[in-house]
Amino acid sequence: MTYKRSDRVGDLIKEEIAAIVQHGDVKDPRVGFVTITRVKMTPDLKTARVYFSQMGEPGEIEESRAGLNSASGYIRRVIARSLKLKHIPHISFHYDESIEYSDHIEKVLKELKEGGDR
Repeated sequence: MTYKRSDRVGDLIKEEIAAIVQHGDVKDPRVGFVTITRVKMTPDLKTARVYFSQMGEPGEIEESRAGLNSASGYIRRVIARSLKLKHIPHISFHYDESIEYSDHIEKVLKELKEGGDR
């Protein structure tokens, strides 16, 4: 299995964005406590879909997404200074529903197991 360049660049961008968010560099009050889970890059490295997770109500999650997308220009500038890339990708933020989905599957399996013990 080959490790594509887009995957390597995505991993670097994920680390940079996670550090930016963790250190509180994004001053937008809408951005809550978010965790960057993954970054998907297009093969031409011009677009990055950044996925984040957050515990909270759907309204809070949407506010954080809007705040992150609003701060994407600032995040791109920070990435441009730290990573020496020919082109800095356009960044869009998306809520990662995989954690929520895995919690749901775990609950269903637990209910099935408890139902089987009776």
